Amino acid sequence: MKLSNQALGAVMLALQESLLNELDIVPILKGFELEQSDEGLVVTNPPTVRVTDNSTVTPEQLENMVK
Repeated sequence: MKLSNQALGAVMLALQESLLNELDIVPILKGFELEQSDEGLVVTNPPTVRVTDNSTVTPEQLENMVK
């Protein structure tokens, strides 16, 4: 079993959000819902990219990124 390119992208988005906001990546990764496809595992609820001001992301917002 391997990760698809889409799943790797989802991990990278989660990592970027975590690093930029100095937050724990674990809640995002634990919230991933995975499905098997021909290309490998796919994240059915990938994190979203926030394009807003420089406001701080709360842990609750971080957890909601994958709901």
